[in-house]
Amino acid sequence: MAYDASNLPDVSGLTVGIVGGTGDQGRGLAYRFARAGQTVLIGSRSAERAAQSAAEIAALPGVLAGASVTGAANEEVARRSDVVVIAVPWDGHASIVGALAEPLAGKIVVDCVNPLGFDKQGPYALTVAEGSAVQQAAALLPKSRVCAAFNHVSAPLLADPQIERIELDVLICTEERELAGIVGALAARIPGMRGIYAGRLRNAHQIEAFTANLIAINKRYKAHAGIRVTDL
Repeated sequence: MAYDASNLPDVSGLTVGIVGGTGDQGRGLAYRFARAGQTVLIGSRSAERAAQSAAEIAALPGVLAGASVTGAANEEVARRSDVVVIAVPWDGHASIVGALAEPLAGKIVVDCVNPLGFDKQGPYALTVAEGSAVQQAAALLPKSRVCAAFNHVSAPLLADPQIERIELDVLICTEERELAGIVGALAARIPGMRGIYAGRLRNAHQIEAFTANLIAINKRYKAHAGIRVTDL
């Protein structure tokens, strides 16, 4: 069946929280969702830093005056959000996610973390005991609805106010097909993006690992490469 954006659910009323919202990827996603009119909560271990980041994002071009972009500590963001994006560094992933198990119970959790290492030869995929970052999140959050998405979205493109459209596909891995529709609808709030169901959580490892290839491509061709799935 061909991709049909008209079948996507209405997610305009959902509050989107970003745990790790002061980092490059988190800030970029928060900015794009804010531009789309989504209510956005920026999370950080420091509530003060989160509030500062939220104020900076709210003032960026393209964000309408009066848009709801606020900051708070990660735990408060987890409690107040309908959908929570995990955008933290890999080395803090387990500890940060695990500490939020209680406030994230019953919530949709979108993990976009890529477990990568770097050496003189460039980036490479790390081995994760659970199989992937999102599977680690699922193990730590047994009462949450977990999926992987937004792993391959360029932070510089997200953050650039002069870029109106970001032409790429967001690959979504989840055990719940309903989540693919909800997260796909959130992706579609960003002009040019499509959310594509890409299999169960066990298929997320290669998606996370492929980011190492994209980094190599970007370095070689001085680009901000993404993925587009053909014949859909």
